[in-house]
Amino acid sequence: MTWSEITTVDELTGLLGEPTARARDKGRTALHELDRQWLAASPFCLLATADAEGRCDVSPKGDPAGGLVHVLDDHTLAIAERPGNRRVDGFRNVLANPHVGLIFLIPGRGDTLRVNGRARLVSDAPFFDTLVVKGHRPLVALVVEVEEVFHHCSKAFLRSRLWDPQSWDDPVPPRPVIAQALEAREETLEALTAYYGPAYAEKLYR
Repeated sequence: MTWSEITTVDELTGLLGEPTARARDKGRTALHELDRQWLAASPFCLLATADAEGRCDVSPKGDPAGGLVHVLDDHTLAIAERPGNRRVDGFRNVLANPHVGLIFLIPGRGDTLRVNGRARLVSDAPFFDTLVVKGHRPLVALVVEVEEVFHHCSKAFLRSRLWDPQSWDDPVPPRPVIAQALEAREETLEALTAYYGPAYAEKLYR
């Protein structure tokens, strides 16, 4: 089967058309008060990074609403790093290439807030005190200098019915089964089920 590949911007524009002026020009370089309200209400975001060779990574970040993001000023925000698997793929990328993209979500809403900018890693600063969650102060924070910020429409969420419980159908095996098949073949399913059980949630901040 022959694929019809698009290789130029002109070909892409010819197929999809030009954006409306409102869509094209909505990017801003500073946070508005409405952006601050959104960031304060968002408990979850996706962080996109790329290394020096352009290899990409997307990492989820989550904390209680009001604790995920600290806005330092109209051009700067910070996100705490919490205990995880210590791969820190995105942070390794930031050390090689500071350009990042962020999408901030509010549960139940289809529109999102997008932030593009330059990031750096900080191991301590006075604002770390505002990033304490359940008594735990982060060891690292991602500080992002905002270069572009804009709100994105809800079409993808409407198409996917992401927040509609009636559309939820999960045929995929649970996490312990996946872990045993792909990552921890030497572990028993019983041990993995216990690991990903209630005790897993008790270790989110330590």
